Amino acid sequence: MRFGWVRTSQAKAVAVAIGLVGLVGLAACGAGAEDNAAELKKAEEAAAFFMKKNADEEGVVTLPSGLQYKIVASGPAGSPRPDGNDLVRVDYEGALVDGTVFDSSYTRGAPMVTTPEQVIPGWNEGLQQMRVGDEWLFYVPPKLGYGERGAPPTIPANAVLVFRVKMLDVAPAPGGSMGVGMARG
Repeated sequence: MRFGWVRTSQAKAVAVAIGLVGLVGLAACGAGAEDNAAELKKAEEAAAFFMKKNADEEGVVTLPSGLQYKIVASGPAGSPRPDGNDLVRVDYEGALVDGTVFDSSYTRGAPMVTTPEQVIPGWNEGLQQMRVGDEWLFYVPPKLGYGERGAPPTIPANAVLVFRVKMLDVAPAPGGSMGVGMARG
């Protein structure tokens, strides 16, 4: 699966943002900590620019945390929704805003099984909004992803992450984080 669904307006915003980061990178050749801080700041500004522009795209919902999502397909209305420690089985593909895929359950040939509380904050929040059968796009700002540290070598510092996520199944854990206690095992 490839990110052929990235919109032209997003691609233009990305080109501007990448251009800003690239110029900073060229200026920082041989630079020290001061220039690294400036590079991080420029990447943060490029991410904020993308998220602001993306918020105006049709169908994109922005949550108070800054996480954005767009519904691609909806599952049945009565389908279960996970809480923080339920097991979920999902298919997904993650990419940078320029379309560079950095992770994919499709490529591995097997869905991922995890709990929302074991993933980055943007996924934690997004997964708990979804129901079985839903397929959504998550637009994860740096503060809900890998932030300033990134995840070298594939995810740069202060990168916006775009995930296409399909919720395949939910296995409720007794107690759950929405209930009286939490089951962790």
